[in-house]
This record gives sequence, structure tokens and C-alpha cells, in this order.
Amino acid sequence: MTRGNKDFYITTTLPYINSEPHIGFAAEIIKADVIARYKRQRGLEVFFNTGTDEHGLKIYQKAQENGLAVQEFCDQYSAKFRPLKEKLNLSYDHFIRTTDPDHEAAAQEFWRRCEEAGDIYKKLYKVRYCVGCELEKTDSDLVNDHCPLHPDRELEIIEEENYFFRFSKYQERLLQLYKENPNFVLPSGRQTEIYNFVEAGLQDFSISRLKSKMPHGVAVPGDDSQVMYVWFDALVNYISTLAWPKDLNNFNKYWPGLQVCGKDNLRPQAAMWQAMLMSAGLPNSLQILVFGFLTVNGEKISKSSGNTVDPYELADKYGSDAVRYYILAEIPPFADGDYSEAKFRERFNADLANGLGNLVARVSNLLEQNAILTELKINLEDEGIKTTQEEFNLKMSAYHFNEALQVLWDKVRESDEILTKAAPWKMDKVVDKAQVLQPLAQTLVNLAYLLEPFLPLASQKIQQQFLSPQIKKGDNLFPRVL
Repeated sequence: MTRGNKDFYITTTLPYINSEPHIGFAAEIIKADVIARYKRQRGLEVFFNTGTDEHGLKIYQKAQENGLAVQEFCDQYSAKFRPLKEKLNLSYDHFIRTTDPDHEAAAQEFWRRCEEAGDIYKKLYKVRYCVGCELEKTDSDLVNDHCPLHPDRELEIIEEENYFFRFSKYQERLLQLYKENPNFVLPSGRQTEIYNFVEAGLQDFSISRLKSKMPHGVAVPGDDSQVMYVWFDALVNYISTLAWPKDLNNFNKYWPGLQVCGKDNLRPQAAMWQAMLMSAGLPNSLQILVFGFLTVNGEKISKSSGNTVDPYELADKYGSDAVRYYILAEIPPFADGDYSEAKFRERFNADLANGLGNLVARVSNLLEQNAILTELKINLEDEGIKTTQEEFNLKMSAYHFNEALQVLWDKVRESDEILTKAAPWKMDKVVDKAQVLQPLAQTLVNLAYLLEPFLPLASQKIQQQFLSPQIKKGDNLFPRVL
């Protein structure tokens, strides 16, 4: 059985549970959710995966700092991520934890397959290691002898005998993968970056740690003295979540899939994982979307600097649709973007309260006041929306969420201008008012449908409101914030 054209799989990266959820991960999972909802809307059967990464030195050290048994720490912190589903109105199908027994068994089977391919060997080595990244660092990776992503952390010196993966063996196959799939990594600049990295030569990388030094990890098959290096174990979640290797029918139904990640994950996702799949004799990923970083008030998000933004608090204050809208409309998906509460409130009032919300209120109020009946249904072939839909789908096919929303908001503004210019409230005859208001109501129904992947709550409310024969004004969708 092979994946059908109607089956689609998407996964986020799994956040480490060494800290509370912040707006950076919220941005990643919201973008993935939009893709999943959009694909479902177009008739695909979607499997959407997320979860938490719970192994590695960073987790072990954090548990010790908190005076907790490591599994107890994992249970507590993983539970902090699950409520994002409700708070951000996410539609994921499975939440995987890398401490799940089925995942650990899958990681061990994956190891055995790579070992059988002759790609795992043991050697003594010494390396500088960034616990923040959970990655080895070479001189070229460092700035002033520190990891540029974690400049406040001292690098650890690891000197021990570990197992290695023959990454270097897959240089030519990786380059061929990129050549044959020019859109394998988006944006194109990231594909060029990973191509150049692989072309410059690959070094085999360590895939285990001594259990005596780092006891929290998946046991290496056949060697109780070692546990798997966190990247090797965690990456396998993309297929263990599909019940690989137990349920090959389900695996083949959805894999290969689309992976989304931040730009700091480019090498593990687009090179390391792909070589591992080749070694295990499994298909490579379908595509990898590499999103930019999110800053707060122009600064990198950092717990130590106290500038983290709690997505739970933000959703409680403004609503999930408003959080989703800011992330998707304000921030270009493949570039770095910034959050500030001032910009958030400005977007909320301008686009949601004064824009979409005000148009819905004006049209529905006039229809109710004049007792104008409607018989509306979603009709994307309607002349009022057809061109908009075509432009919208073009932007969505490139995953340019901000530009797709701009297309829809251009239609909101156009509709608002039509209403203001026609001024049906000045007309004497109800039939003349209806000729203005009914097409606008139809446009709003169609816009609501297209908006569903982005603003699922508002979309549902508008459709319920306008698909009724007697439309009533109802509550304000987005009351202004002061």
C-alpha cells in the first residue's frame, strides 16, 4: 500500500519540555494547523501530529534543578503543552511523547535497521557540545567560543566512547535528493543553505551517550551502557506517531509527509533525518517548511531576559482567533517577525474590529432592520468571490499565509466601500436595499468559508449567522480593545 493522493500528513517539531510553552512554538503550531485545516477543507484525509520531546541532557538537568524524578518532571511539563489545543483552537490528531513506550520501541527498531545497513559504529571521541541546541559544535559554528543561539551557556566538553552514524556515507544521495526535488525545502534560500552545507562535506555524528552520565534516554539495543542521543530518538517520532513499524498500512497511508520547523532545525530535519531514513530503507520526507524566528519587541525570546509571551494569557485576553490572526497576518512565514502588544492591539482594532467585525455587523444589522430574507449557501463560483478565491489559493499553495489573508482583507475593504458608496440606509424601497445587501451577504458567507483555516471560530459564527433565512445582527465578533 502506498500513500494516496487524498492522504496528507503534517507534523510540527516537538518542543523540549525544559520550559513553559511560549509564543514562538505557538506560531509554529498555528501555521501547521492552518495547513492541516486548509487541506481538510479541500477534501484530503489529514493526519496532523505534534507532541513533546522528553529525552536528552537538557531535560535531565532541568529535572535535577527542580528536585524531581525525570519522568515526573516530563509528565508535569508535557501536560503544560496539551491545553494549547483548546486555547489556540488547534486541530491536531495525535499528541506524541518521546517517552511513550511505543515510540521508544520504534526508535530501537529504527536503530537496528540503521545498524543492519552498516551505518552505526563505535568510537572514542572528544567534542564541544551545546546543551541548549543538543548539538555538537565545530569552530565554524561558534561566536567567541559560544553557541550564537545560546551565548549564555558554556559549551560542555564530551569525551567518551559512543556510537556514531555514518552521515558522511549519504552526502551524494542527499545532494541528489535536493537536485531532484528543488522545492524539497522552502523557502528556496534554505534549500540552497542545506545543499551548500552537505556539499562542503559531512562528518559522522554521535548518536549515543553513556548511560552513567545521562541516564534519561532510550536504551541502545544490545548495549545497556548507552542511551540514544536525543536527536536520533526524537526524529523518529515523525513515523512512530503513525504506528510504525507495527501498523505499516497506516504508515504507508500517510508517509511521506510535510514537516514544519524553525530555521535552527534546518540541519537535523533536512539532512540528518533524511540520511537516517535512507539508512533505514524508508522514504524521505515529502517537504520541509522552514519558518523564521519570532522576536518580542525586537529581542530574542529568552526566559532569562523575562520577555517570554505566554500564549495562554494572550488567548484568554483576546481570544484564539485574534492570536491566530496576528501570527498569520503580521509575520511573514519564512522570515523573522516580531511580536509586541502595541502592534497586536493595532492589528486587532484595524483588521478585526473595524474591518471584518464592523462589516459583518453593518450588513447583518441592515438586513435585520429591513426584514430582508436571504437564501444563501457557500458558492465559490459566485462572481463576487471567484477571482478572490483563485488568488487566495495561489498564495496558500506557496504557504504565504500573510499574503493569503491580505487577499481576503482586500475583499473585506472592497465590500465595505461598496456598502458605504451605495448607502442602502438612505434608500426608500426595500427591494433596492436588498439588491445591495444580498450580494454583500453572499460575499461574507464565502469569505467566512475561506477564512475557516485561519479564524475557525469567527468563520463558524459568520456562517451560522448568514446561512439563516432571517439574518440577525448578533453579538459583536471582535469588540474594540482600548
